[in-house]
Amino acid sequence: MGKKDASTIKLPVDQYRKQIGKQDYKKTKPILRATKLKAEAKKTAIGIKEVGLVLAAILALLLAFYAFFYLRLTTDADADLDQDED
Repeated sequence: MGKKDASTIKLPVDQYRKQIGKQDYKKTKPILRATKLKAEAKKTAIGIKEVGLVLAAILALLLAFYAFFYLRLTTDADADLDQDED
């Protein structure tokens, strides 16, 4: 019986801790909101890595395109020069 009565009575220390917890939550609520907004902005923003990868891919395609036509035209030009020598 003594334990049951003791559990229903809140100690002043527990009430004080609860009050401090509420005050801290009120203080940190705007900070939490700012942190969430920052995290969302970070997720949706295009990073330097992505931009670099896209530029590297475009450069590689242009280089491959240029090399293909360079080799194609130089072999055709060499064949024309060989025919002129005969």
